[in-house]
Amino acid sequence: MEPITQLSQLDFSKTYTYADYLTWKFDKFVELIKGKVMQPMAGPSRRHQQLSNRLEFLIASFLRSGSCEMYHAPFDVRLTTGGANGDQQITTVVQPDICVVCDPAKLDDRGCLGAPDWIIEIVSPGNTARDTKTKFDLYEESGVREYWIVYPGQNTITAYVLESECYQLAGEYIEPGLMPVATLPGLALEWAEIFTED
Repeated sequence: MEPITQLSQLDFSKTYTYADYLTWKFDKFVELIKGKVMQPMAGPSRRHQQLSNRLEFLIASFLRSGSCEMYHAPFDVRLTTGGANGDQQITTVVQPDICVVCDPAKLDDRGCLGAPDWIIEIVSPGNTARDTKTKFDLYEESGVREYWIVYPGQNTITAYVLESECYQLAGEYIEPGLMPVATLPGLALEWAEIFTED
């Protein structure tokens, strides 16, 4: 069979699995959501990278003394909602900008199997609906306990916490002040350390 090296070789009407995904050899990482291939986004902007780096530094500094681990894209998160978890049964693989996993049993050499405790997505032009609707619904359904959406253009972070299987707004941060992390008691990020321009 011909190796899959170009997106044009895929049938976007078809449903794929993680087993299929593992055979693809693309330059860009792609995501599968319920078996459907999501078109890759353009590479992250400088501002996106800047915000990601600042968030990662603050989170990693806090996690040095704990059992939770932080990862950033590209990092396969295979989301499951029950049933068998073999590669042929997994149909959702996402690449969150940042995720924190506190259960080491979910980690293997290929990434994370199951819901991370905390996911942060940084909105890029053209992917607002993906982060605020598609992934919002997916993370909620999959049991991601906390979900933050970062809006670089507005210097805003919206935080959601899972309660009774539904996301509840935990905070909308638009100005200097502390942003507490529900899944990591004791951690509160300072808005100004993330959004202040150099």
